[in-house]
Amino acid sequence: MGQGFLQIGLTLCIVIAITPVLGRYIARVFLGERTLLDPLMNPMERSFFVLAGVRPKDEMTGGQYIRSVLITNLFMGILVYSLIFFQRLLPWNPNNLGAPSWDTLLHTVISFVTNTDQQHYTGETTLSYFSQVAALGFLMFTSAATGLAVGIAFIRGLTGKKLGNFYVDLTRGITRILLPISVIGAIALVMLGVPQTLREPLVVQTLEGGTQYIARGPVASFEMIKMLGENGGGFFGVNSAHPFENPNGATNLIEIIAMISIPASLIYTYGVFAKNIKQAWLLFWMVFVVFVILVWVAVGGEQQGNPLVNGTLGLEQPNLEGKEIRFGWAQTALWAVMTTATMCGAVNGMHDSLMPPGLFSTLFNLFLQIIWGGQGIGTAYLFIYLILTVFLTGLMVGRTPEFLGRKIARREIILASVVLLIHPIVVLIPSAITLAYPFSLSGITNPSFHGISQVVYEYAAAGANNSSGLEGLADNTLWWNLSTCLSILLGRYIPIIAILLLADGMSRKPTIPETPGTLKTDSLLFTTATAGLVLILGLLTFFPILALGPIAEGFKLASGS
Repeated sequence: MGQGFLQIGLTLCIVIAITPVLGRYIARVFLGERTLLDPLMNPMERSFFVLAGVRPKDEMTGGQYIRSVLITNLFMGILVYSLIFFQRLLPWNPNNLGAPSWDTLLHTVISFVTNTDQQHYTGETTLSYFSQVAALGFLMFTSAATGLAVGIAFIRGLTGKKLGNFYVDLTRGITRILLPISVIGAIALVMLGVPQTLREPLVVQTLEGGTQYIARGPVASFEMIKMLGENGGGFFGVNSAHPFENPNGATNLIEIIAMISIPASLIYTYGVFAKNIKQAWLLFWMVFVVFVILVWVAVGGEQQGNPLVNGTLGLEQPNLEGKEIRFGWAQTALWAVMTTATMCGAVNGMHDSLMPPGLFSTLFNLFLQIIWGGQGIGTAYLFIYLILTVFLTGLMVGRTPEFLGRKIARREIILASVVLLIHPIVVLIPSAITLAYPFSLSGITNPSFHGISQVVYEYAAAGANNSSGLEGLADNTLWWNLSTCLSILLGRYIPIIAILLLADGMSRKPTIPETPGTLKTDSLLFTTATAGLVLILGLLTFFPILALGPIAEGFKLASGS
């Protein structure tokens, strides 16, 4: 037991140590300051910009930035759809796989182009190596860089700077951050036993005299950007629970650190942009404390185990159902909370087998989206809550609501409300429709309260751009593919539009000199108020679902029924 808690503690200490280093580096990249990779990357970038007709020094307005994001994502989606549709004619297809059904393919492309990576298929039996690497691997870089660019543009606008150029931000996010770290990480994974090959599946004879086909492929490179870019979609159907994606404790540690490194560091990056490191650390510790509490809740549930199983066996043991023994209950519980907190969605165990406290923590993360939040956009959500806190506390104490010396007016509150309201809309409405038709639409494979959690979790993950799911759900149907596509698209692009419009408006506001009546936003009191607002809004919106799902399931198990 003690070893599991020690592993969790050491992992969190590494996260704390990495945050200021990577956060400062990300700030240097997007502030246009010199980095070690400039001599190598600058000539490549200049050539790309010339070929693409991009003028790096041209600043974009909010509308231009939004159009660039939408048009670029549309063309990338069409390209990848075509590549997978014609994968039988393309190279690196040792199993001669054809295209999946049109609705599965549409869901896959929309899911990966939006950094969601929700999978309603099994990778090793559906997609060729070329489709996995050249199509989905390409989107893993570009979708993560898109979210990072939007997050940085929002931070710029919030701190009074111009939004920048989307194409420059997209390119620098890939060449200076995602690509170099992915290369180093992939090499480390190969050294630790993760395969990286284009050879066909291995054919072996079993002890019973039968034939077994062992899938393999260029896994290491795929795995690293999957984790670093908060993508989450696995090369294999069982994701990072597969021994080729995540063979041992060392690879597990690397992948966990990769998963959280950029979302955590972006809070520090904001502090560099705003020249207020104190506020950045206060926000970091606010998120960190809530995260640790959720980890404690999940770990406690897994450690205590299933009372029905323990009662039958007459002994106390952790819940090991759905877990890989090489990781154990502690690392699986930490990963589950981490992957839903960062909006990654990769799994090293089956979330469908989590005890109710673990399911509560994972769902709560998907509902809030700010602990730690997704690639770039999750950081923007955190500051949306800050803006609302400034507005509400200003009203309560009779002070003009200001943030970083700029007034918060009706337009900012409307846009912030849009960002926060779209998520419950894309989760609760389709969940209600699906649950109204349990036999024809839902695909529920578990009865009672857990079945409700299965449905809500799928839409919560789709709306939060998270690829995890309660995989007992029969979700590869026309209804699930199309309805989750709608949740994915609305949950991704409406917040992006509102965030960029809000940032554009803030960047144009004049700075107001600080007075004795100015509300301090870099104080412990204000940070505590922000945490309270986050928890209250989250509970008010989603508590009925939590009560009908994991909380009710927990009481049912505790009662022995």
